[in-house]
Amino acid sequence: MPKDFKKLITIRFLFTFASLIQTIILGWQMYELTHDPLFLGLVGLAEAIPALSLALFAGLIVDKGRPLNIFRKILLLSFLSALIIFITQYSPSYFSIKIQVISLFLSSILTGVTRSFAGPTIFSLVPRIVPRDKLPKASAWMTTAIQGARIIGPAMGGLFYGLIGVANTTIIICCLFLLAFIATMLVKFNPPPNKKLESTSIKDNLLIGAKFVYKHKILFPALSLDMVSVFFGGVTALLPIYAAEILKVGPGGLGILRASPAFGALLMGPILAMVNLSHKAGKWLLVSVAGFGFCILAFSISKNYSLSILFLALSGAFDSVSMVVRASIVQLSSPDSMRGRISAVNSMFIGSSNELGEFESGFLAKFFGVVPTAFFGGVACLGTVLVVASYAKKLRRLNLKDLSV
Repeated sequence: MPKDFKKLITIRFLFTFASLIQTIILGWQMYELTHDPLFLGLVGLAEAIPALSLALFAGLIVDKGRPLNIFRKILLLSFLSALIIFITQYSPSYFSIKIQVISLFLSSILTGVTRSFAGPTIFSLVPRIVPRDKLPKASAWMTTAIQGARIIGPAMGGLFYGLIGVANTTIIICCLFLLAFIATMLVKFNPPPNKKLESTSIKDNLLIGAKFVYKHKILFPALSLDMVSVFFGGVTALLPIYAAEILKVGPGGLGILRASPAFGALLMGPILAMVNLSHKAGKWLLVSVAGFGFCILAFSISKNYSLSILFLALSGAFDSVSMVVRASIVQLSSPDSMRGRISAVNSMFIGSSNELGEFESGFLAKFFGVVPTAFFGGVACLGTVLVVASYAKKLRRLNLKDLSV
């Protein structure tokens, strides 16, 4: 792989690592302050609103600008989001609980803004650095790096929270974002702005990525499958409650629970980098999402900490397969001039499933309980697989080698 790609992996690792430590702090601190599952869902909603509303603009800006320069600004904004938490938590006695809660929401909003730009920038950079025939393996290695950060980040976040407190942990987060920013200065390849957009109309330029995805007979069902299954099947927002009230393992245990899916994905990563999924990519995608749904079902009813970790790890392993296949589909189907905007649409699907899924989980848990909400999510995930497998025949028979832009 090119040297700049290896540097980009390091930068993405640091960014994800710091972001996930911050996520642990946000979730646990919000529950400590409010003891209300609805507020955990609202944290996800606060992140989802800017992530989704700015996504199309982010894609257009990435296609018109220099992605690497944009990513540097993302890192500085991420630094600011962590600094806000530090200010209110360094001496919390000076601030009311209401102000502290507002600061956590504000930090989540800024995180949502960075998410709207992060996906399109990285997605636009990788295909310009890595040869087309190596993109599936590049996706596997990038996924492995991200999952590694998802293991270490939550685990270290819970550990730091318990040992040195919120304020000192946010100092570490700030340093990691600055380190990633410095690392971007070492990347030599900085693609020039794309001056040849398909239309002079701002509206058309904003919507062209969405229209491309909607009309594509592989992209649309693949992204819809991921969006709906993770929207209902994701249990991230519920983990602080599982850790505090069902499994009774505290913030350290929460960190392990948050890290478990990434641990499973990390173990799967090197296998995916060596195994060729191209020939039966569609079947692998459907089977992996179904496996994810079964794992969520098992986790929802588990009251054993070790078993819960196992089921979450397996869910991460299955999810990593679907992530690699889906990323390969998006990259191999996207014209160079539209990569930012198509990636923005992809990030909207992901954001809908993740952040809005967290809101859905918190909202349902408020009225129906934590375990029924998680159980229903697993069932809905499996139902989604059956529907997509029945109606999207081209996706079911997909061979990545048949994709072209």
